[in-house]
Amino acid sequence: MVERIYYSINEDLAKHAHMMMSFREYKTGSLTTEYRRYVDRAYGIADKAAEKRPEEAGRIYGLAARYSKKMADNLNEKSRIGCMCVSVMISGAGNFPVKKKEKQNAASDRNYKEFQEIQKIIDKICSIANGKDVIKSGDENAVEKLEKKLAGLRENQERMKAANKAIRMKNVEKGDMVLLELGFTDEQITELRKPDFCGRVGFPSYVLTNNNQNIHRVEARLKALKAAKAQENSESENKYFRAVENTEIMRLQLYFKGKPDSNTIDILKKNGFRWSPRNLCWQRQLTNNARYAMKQVMKEMGEIFL
Repeated sequence: MVERIYYSINEDLAKHAHMMMSFREYKTGSLTTEYRRYVDRAYGIADKAAEKRPEEAGRIYGLAARYSKKMADNLNEKSRIGCMCVSVMISGAGNFPVKKKEKQNAASDRNYKEFQEIQKIIDKICSIANGKDVIKSGDENAVEKLEKKLAGLRENQERMKAANKAIRMKNVEKGDMVLLELGFTDEQITELRKPDFCGRVGFPSYVLTNNNQNIHRVEARLKALKAAKAQENSESENKYFRAVENTEIMRLQLYFKGKPDSNTIDILKKNGFRWSPRNLCWQRQLTNNARYAMKQVMKEMGEIFL
């Protein structure tokens, strides 16, 4: 556990924004309390993640601190946006600045989308804790992991669409029963039915769009990885080294007869190759860029050993 980092919340701005929208008295410190509730939840998750993956503690707490800063900025910006235009309930309909309100609504929409993006930091912390944050092409089970990730994304997409359909049902009680069957808790159902600043309920369209884009991205990567792994290993040799395209671990490997001199090592490192004590070769991930890098290595070595 580390000391939690908090940033300041502009309570004066929050109070003014509240007065622009409501006749109710603003409770001093309420936005700070809300902010700290978000941050404490993030750090609570980070503490559990760091306990599970102590080797990643620095990275985990770095994400928590980043979350704290971004949430403070987001909430303060929300207050600023709230001061842009008074509510029609406060001012009355006469000479109401419609265009100004439209600009405020657009700014609020952007602010809320940013809020949703910030919450993904917590998802990232959870992914690190579960060891699911990165699927490397060289992993032995990379195809299986990507297939599992793709299935999860597709399942989540259908679940969100089904939830939105249930929320739109005229019979609220029946809709809630459907949501419970989908695996949502009572607390989650309450949140889903709570209108956001634009009056939207359920999962916003951009959330489904983002998830769908992730589905297409994983599909493309899975297709490319399967095609690469379907090919057999290939070898070639030149006067400098033996090159192996190892499709099992998705690495382009360069084998030298002896230890390369310092100039050669500099060239290899400059072009992204790293020494692998396990495979006793210089290697990098097998991609078209790696193939180009190998040609650069040969070219630069040729310039030195003329």
